Amino acid sequence: MKYKPAQLIVALDLAKTGPAMDLVERLSPLGVSFKVGLELYMVGGSKFVLGLASRGPIFLDLKFHDIPNTTAAAVKKAASLGVSMLNVHASGGREMMMAAREAIEGFEKRPILLAVTVLTSMSERHLLETGCPGSTEEKVSLLASLTAECGLDGVVCSPLEIASVKKAVSKNFITVTPGIRTAGEKADDQSRVAAPADVARAGGDYLVVGRPITRAQDPEEATRAILAEMGA
Repeated sequence: MKYKPAQLIVALDLAKTGPAMDLVERLSPLGVSFKVGLELYMVGGSKFVLGLASRGPIFLDLKFHDIPNTTAAAVKKAASLGVSMLNVHASGGREMMMAAREAIEGFEKRPILLAVTVLTSMSERHLLETGCPGSTEEKVSLLASLTAECGLDGVVCSPLEIASVKKAVSKNFITVTPGIRTAGEKADDQSRVAAPADVARAGGDYLVVGRPITRAQDPEEATRAILAEMGA
């Protein structure tokens, strides 16, 4: 079976903008994209994101989750920063996701809009504690189907659920997968993880990798190794 190449997004999960910019400078020549999450956004703010987005593709990972009107306004502001990808929580429901989608329809080059299904740090035990019995795969598939019905472009899910998402929706439905760990890497606070090659084989579209790169002694070499594994 022939697999399409997945794309690598490096998570800039850092506490200061200086080291984040240094990492962007070092890794940009390798053809990767970058993700800005809550920690770095709280430090650098919208001006920092605007500057990064002028240099290349940025995934703004703020996981908006609020009433429809508030979420739509936040999504519109985020899209105006020129980012290539942003997200909301699918558990916010149909009206919220549709409002978010409508908020970016007027953009000439609108970003990819994703919905987070179940955080990769969560297991079935965690779901049960929050009143959601059943398997994570069932929950992810349900939320992915709802996301597609609302007209969003794809979902954020764990590597283990790529196949079930593609089956529930479409093989063209975008999957963005954090929880990537190479052989021997610690899972840290992630519960559902997989190796880069497994994600590529499953037909994943984007892999998000943070700590295996950012805390590596040689981030460039670590990035090259992950890209090589994805290609293999």
